[in-house]
Amino acid sequence: MSYADRIFVANMRDILDNGYSDAELAVRPHWADGTPAHTVKKFCIVNRYDLRKEFPIITVRKTAFEAAIDEILWIWQKKSNNVHDLNSHIWDSWADETGSIGKAYGYQLGVKHIYKEGEFDQVDRVLYDLKNNPQSRRIMTNIYVHADLHEMNLYPCAYSMTFNVSGKTLNCILNQRSQDMLTANNWNVVQYAVLQHMMAQVSGLEAGELVHVIADAHVYDRHIPIVEEIIKREQFPAPEFVINKDVKNFYDFKVSDFALEGYEYTPLGKKIEVAI
Repeated sequence: MSYADRIFVANMRDILDNGYSDAELAVRPHWADGTPAHTVKKFCIVNRYDLRKEFPIITVRKTAFEAAIDEILWIWQKKSNNVHDLNSHIWDSWADETGSIGKAYGYQLGVKHIYKEGEFDQVDRVLYDLKNNPQSRRIMTNIYVHADLHEMNLYPCAYSMTFNVSGKTLNCILNQRSQDMLTANNWNVVQYAVLQHMMAQVSGLEAGELVHVIADAHVYDRHIPIVEEIIKREQFPAPEFVINKDVKNFYDFKVSDFALEGYEYTPLGKKIEVAI
């Protein structure tokens, strides 16, 4: 079975069995029909994935591998905040008439800052430090910028990455303030595992541990029956992750440079409604 499956199932079971319900409270999220979208949640779930052992993708349902990579490249490589630069419609609900999601996600990563070594945006600063200052304890990004929150159509959920090098091993921490566990949990894990592999490869390092910290890990009320069904499914072994070893520049990576060999999964068989 996939290790990611074991973590996912354990998280979901814990939330449903021991979580806190906000069913009696007024909440901001709602469904497309206007009904309030209530949740059951657990505070501060911390999951660890060793990328040297296997790629962390679940098999109890399909995670759209290529679409997940396309989105992480949209944010980290294109540094875009416009859905017209994205090949899926995931962000359409938060885009304005021009396609912009405001000063969010990729926009923040592309803002340049002045350091003693020169001017860098957040991504280029990470790439510089991984090659030139790998023992630094200051290699991190943060896109939760309070001064710009009023100009963001959605506050960042996965908002911070910390990169830490031990010898030739690159370890990372992904901090997330909030997560819709059914819709996005493994999606984000897959994205940032791929990002970690990318960063490691272009820096002459090996991808090690990915630690995922989720402050508010929740399951929406309309998702509970789906969760109860999929966590009882058969689990398959993790597939083999393939990355194009010839790519040495972070900005040269394309979706086609990644593949999964032997990815078995059980089709979801139903549409997951997303709370807005």
